[in-house]
Amino acid sequence: MIKRTIISRIKSKIGRGKAIIIVGPRQVGKTTLIKNQLEGIDYQFFDGDDPAIRQVLNTPNTEEIRRLIGNKKVVFIDEGQRIKEIGLTLKIIVDQFKDVQLWVSGSSSFSLFDKLSEPLTGRKWEYELYPISWEEYENHVGYLKGELQLENRLLFGLYPDVINNPGEEIEVLQNLLNSYLYRDILAYADIRKPDILDNLVQALALQVGSEVNYNELSQLIGVERNTIIKYIDILEKGYVIFRLKSYSRNVRNEIKKGRKIYFYDNGIRNTIIGNFSDIKLRTDKGALWENFLVSERVKQNRYKYTLAKSYFWRTTQQQEIDYVEDRGQQLSGYEFKWQARKNAKLPKTFLEKYNASESLVTRENFRDFVIVDKE
Repeated sequence: MIKRTIISRIKSKIGRGKAIIIVGPRQVGKTTLIKNQLEGIDYQFFDGDDPAIRQVLNTPNTEEIRRLIGNKKVVFIDEGQRIKEIGLTLKIIVDQFKDVQLWVSGSSSFSLFDKLSEPLTGRKWEYELYPISWEEYENHVGYLKGELQLENRLLFGLYPDVINNPGEEIEVLQNLLNSYLYRDILAYADIRKPDILDNLVQALALQVGSEVNYNELSQLIGVERNTIIKYIDILEKGYVIFRLKSYSRNVRNEIKKGRKIYFYDNGIRNTIIGNFSDIKLRTDKGALWENFLVSERVKQNRYKYTLAKSYFWRTTQQQEIDYVEDRGQQLSGYEFKWQARKNAKLPKTFLEKYNASESLVTRENFRDFVIVDKE
């Protein structure tokens, strides 16, 4: 098992009277992580993918739950978003069975968090788990292998099953894509026109690293702008993509309502466009590098609670900064280049107006960017 960054934080919450809830896309290791923590413990397990379990837990009462739990002091509900009244079920367990430690996993924030927000207020610890981070990967395989595998990770991404099946990455990724994208998103978000979703995801995958215009997407795909916004929101809550907003405070001609869209995993992005060509032959090498760096930075900031806010910056005069990070007291701008260039500089307008620091992130120094020290 690859050791996950958030495990020490989760361990500190065990036995403190609240449910421990871990969400994220399918196949990132949620169930493995929880079962690893429960090794050697006699616990009650409920699989939310099992129709019989769903029927039992959909409309529970205290006595039914008491019968189901028995004398177990640990309960693990896997794929909890599949259970209709999961919020009520968990509330009863936390409130009525004080000596029971409750663990829950879920595969989509739009399904699980919405059901839990009110019933479990003050009764839960929530964590998000993503595909393996570069830090986790390199800690597992070592610096040298990590160095040799970097280009493969840009192509195939960092899902556990992809890492564990070298030589079969494309097949694994295709199965992952069909499994979680279509199974979870289409089912739970009640999407009636999957072809629209297909076309939208394809368009977004081809625009990684570029500013996304909802009106242009609407015209390209042939649906209303509001439908595009709705589907992008669903894809984000389903852990396929995430958005960065443009940074704008006081510089004239800044783009104020722009957004870029990135994928949580390079492998999923490349599967969508059907391109696994060697990095050296690709015209989208810059986009792959940018998607990798931004997604890794986002994972680190969320795992380590840095409270950093992520943006990009651009003006109508086409001055641009790939990534901007606001940590309250310090604003930092980053330029991404696969190979170092002596003349790569951030716009003086941004640096001087915001008193910001600047950094160039390249193949040679990327670890300083994708591994955040603050715990």
